[in-house]
Amino acid sequence: MIFFWLYRKFRARRTTRQAQAASTDDGDRRQVSHRAAAASPAQGRSGTATVIGMALHQFRFDLRAFLRNGQARFFTLALPVLFLVIFASVFGRGGNTVAVAGGRIGTAVSYVPGIITLGIIAAAFVNLVVSLTAQRESGVLKRRRATPVPASAIIAGRALTAVVIALGIAAVLLGIGWAAYHAHVPARTAPALAVTVVIGAAAFCCLGYALASVIRDQDAAQPVTQAVMLPLYFISGVFVSVTALPHWLVDVAGVFPVRHLAAALLVAYNPHTTGSGFDGPDLLVLGAWGVAGLLVALRSFRWLPLGR
Repeated sequence: MIFFWLYRKFRARRTTRQAQAASTDDGDRRQVSHRAAAASPAQGRSGTATVIGMALHQFRFDLRAFLRNGQARFFTLALPVLFLVIFASVFGRGGNTVAVAGGRIGTAVSYVPGIITLGIIAAAFVNLVVSLTAQRESGVLKRRRATPVPASAIIAGRALTAVVIALGIAAVLLGIGWAAYHAHVPARTAPALAVTVVIGAAAFCCLGYALASVIRDQDAAQPVTQAVMLPLYFISGVFVSVTALPHWLVDVAGVFPVRHLAAALLVAYNPHTTGSGFDGPDLLVLGAWGVAGLLVALRSFRWLPLGR
């Protein structure tokens, strides 16, 4: 009987301890879950901040690499300036004017937004396609992708580089137009001009990723981009005013984004423009082209070499 009584006391004490331990474990789990729930937004914010920091670091690296590349500097920065000086000097002398919405402007002045279009495309499309293809085929992108840096940071850094270079070349051309050809940007349309440059650079950056995904040879990147863009420059109001082109050729140019970027920049640059200077329809078409390029790039862009 004594042993039976001791056994019952032992069982009761053990049951009490197990109940207390279970209660403590449940409390600990609830505290851990509450801490995790409280920490998850902070961790999300920390992860986003880390990606942004990596993207900015990648941007600084890409910008320095661009500034150290003499060929890229020439085709992206010097060539648009040469084109502006040549075309404005040849076709803008003698007081020649072209018809624009609301009146007429000097031919030399009209070349400023057109050549800005060329500069944006050179920075965000041509240079991007050439450098991406070369880096992919040489294995640089493969090695970058193998690092802990997320792909989003690499792509965002490269896109930010293109936008900053586009803004830089636009500022240089605007300065030359103001100093040499007395071309002034209306203060009311200056924000529209800056926004148009950013949207154009972003759209052509997406198109650059899309085109780079189908070029297999780095030696073919420069000829392919020039073959695609040179005809569009001539029919889109970059080298020749659209008022001097046949209507059917202007209609063909209206299918492609170069024409819409040039038209949006001209609206923002035109001194006869009323309102804020935002060309909504052309910007929407330009944005649609950018989204289409992004979708193609998401499906077909590869980090590994294609020509091997």
